[in-house]
Amino acid sequence: MLSTIDTGIIFGYLALMIAIGFYASRKQNSVKDFFVAGGKLGTFSIACLWLASWIGGASIVGGAAKAYEFGISAGWYITCIAIGCLLFGLFFAARVKRWGNEHQLLTYPDFIETRYDSRTRIVATITTIIAYIAYAAGQLAAAGAILSTLLGWDYSSSLLLASAIIVVYTATGGFLAVTYTDWVQFSLLFIGVVLVGIPVAIANGGTWDALTTQLPAEHFNPTAWGVPTMLALGVSLPLSFFVAMDSYTRMFAAKSETAAKHGTLLAVLFLMPLAVGAIWLGMTAALLYPNVENSSDILARLVVDIFPVGLKGLMLIGILAALMSTADICILTAAANGSRDIYQRYFNPEVAPRKLFRISIGLAAIVGVASGLMAWQMRDIVAILLVAFTINTAALFVPTIAMVSSREVSTAAAFWSITLALLTVIGWYIASAMDLAPVFSIDPLWPGLIVSIAVFYGIGLVSGTQK
Repeated sequence: MLSTIDTGIIFGYLALMIAIGFYASRKQNSVKDFFVAGGKLGTFSIACLWLASWIGGASIVGGAAKAYEFGISAGWYITCIAIGCLLFGLFFAARVKRWGNEHQLLTYPDFIETRYDSRTRIVATITTIIAYIAYAAGQLAAAGAILSTLLGWDYSSSLLLASAIIVVYTATGGFLAVTYTDWVQFSLLFIGVVLVGIPVAIANGGTWDALTTQLPAEHFNPTAWGVPTMLALGVSLPLSFFVAMDSYTRMFAAKSETAAKHGTLLAVLFLMPLAVGAIWLGMTAALLYPNVENSSDILARLVVDIFPVGLKGLMLIGILAALMSTADICILTAAANGSRDIYQRYFNPEVAPRKLFRISIGLAAIVGVASGLMAWQMRDIVAILLVAFTINTAALFVPTIAMVSSREVSTAAAFWSITLALLTVIGWYIASAMDLAPVFSIDPLWPGLIVSIAVFYGIGLVSGTQK
């Protein structure tokens, strides 16, 4: 059980997140402040936003759980994130910031419409909303599992607490609140997992010699997680960087092209130590608890058992920080899609900023509820997130890359490519769940990408030019 000190640290952290949200709400003077922090963020802030967004439940909690099961191959998840971040930083970051300045863009659908049309924008918006509800659900599932273990509550109550806190500070403070909390959350995460977690694990028997001699040899097989799963992650995760709406809003929030690019590349440098920390903790847990049936909360159990008072609370809020810092940007992103990209764009272009704020707050609550329900139904963190990555990548990658790299693009090709790829992925998931035929055991990413490529380039060849 947690001591009074450690429990106090956790609840103090949760209260701090809400306070930051209300503080940030007082510093917002425009819609641009709410959605992209006024476009004034520097290199370190951009790096923190990348890390806090992508290093979440799947990376730390899920990564430790997979390391418990499969060993070092669990590091593939964060490695894929590092690859995607590096490629985006080298080839897209400065270009997206420049494009955002030229066209006064605030969201990814804004970006899409600069080369395509309004109907393409709407299907891209729908795709992004679905994907980001799933992204947030993955983090909320992890937060619920962690709090349940720590506080001794049932999973549903723990999930409700985590969801309520994240929705409150995100909805009230917008992107500024996300930025402020992400500074705190990334610092806590890095200190807790790397600077505190690894030494404590080593001090409690998780030395390299013990891991290599006492764990099964399969734990050191780089493909033990399974080649099909690792291949799907190796494609969907890096490609997701190019179609994730928060990748674009993050660049629009940077104060310059240099800050956008350097902040993205700086984030890459912090990723690998976090991967090592998650793997080390998961494999130490495998050494100490060799026969646990459900490993989803193994990291929380390890921390509660071996970390000293005070450091235990620090490590636990580092874990919670990883989950909440990813969930907040996902909820804000989906809410922005609904308010800016649907309501303002199609129903009320002249909406007053204050009314748009209120609508965004309401939509953030709705997204939070939808994500919470998904987390309640599906508790496998990585599985939930893989759904999100698959939807986003299969539907949006090809049209996005084409609009940046090609002089002439077909709006009809983009619209039908996104629409049919999205329907293919959703239909494939439904057919797989119903076990209709052996072919549906194939990951939906592949048929979705095939449909996207075939439709986009097929229509493009017929039309020849932008229509």
